[in-house]
Amino acid sequence: MSPDPALDIEALSYAAGKEHKILKGVSMRVGHGEFVVLSGRNGTGKSMFLRCIKGLLNPDGGIIRVDGKDLSKRPKERNKSIGLVFQDADTQLVGQTVERDILFGLENLQVPDKERTARIGSVVRLLDLAPLLHQRPRTLSGGERRRVAIAGVLVMQPKILMLDEPFANLDYPGIVQVLESLVELKRQGTTILVATHEIEKLLAHADSMVLLDGGNIVVQDAPERVLGIVEHFGVRRPSYHGKPIPVAHLTWLK
Repeated sequence: MSPDPALDIEALSYAAGKEHKILKGVSMRVGHGEFVVLSGRNGTGKSMFLRCIKGLLNPDGGIIRVDGKDLSKRPKERNKSIGLVFQDADTQLVGQTVERDILFGLENLQVPDKERTARIGSVVRLLDLAPLLHQRPRTLSGGERRRVAIAGVLVMQPKILMLDEPFANLDYPGIVQVLESLVELKRQGTTILVATHEIEKLLAHADSMVLLDGGNIVVQDAPERVLGIVEHFGVRRPSYHGKPIPVAHLTWLK
């Protein structure tokens, strides 16, 4: 891992009220171009962790560095540097058409027309959205809507892409669509952090796995090393006929 990783979290803490401490000195590193899976039992604080990293919640303490730059006290700058696709992707769909939705953030930033066109063309090709550009987002399938939400984040050119339970409420074709998009993003060198308990769908594509439990990072290591202990921390280990499935087979892509 490079001396200055894409994302460096040190002793991050967050409490919802005086008594309810959710994050208790969390430390984690994500290297440039890495695909990292963040997992843990339901209610362990994965979503709030992502929101603290992005700048949507104010941590009580700790350091957040992006490309070696301390942005702990600069939530607006973190918000620009880090993209987050929410579990309920529909909350991020605001345009009357897919094209208008992807344009929304660029128009707010007053990005010049030529650059706007180039950025949109790039994410549309990447996520195979050309056939959907003139459709209404609300008429799309779950997988298509999530791809549009990802496009709306990517077009802002964040340094890091984070996704919170990206497979939630999707059917099989939708899961495959989203997973194919993530694998292609990884191939192109995007730094990705995915929070999910559905590790059977994507762990084969991850460079490392992080377990969050009790407000702390329990371990961050290669998926092969972490998989053997996941059930101690509320994450189901995928198996077939009672036998654990190897990491290399933990994908829903053929």
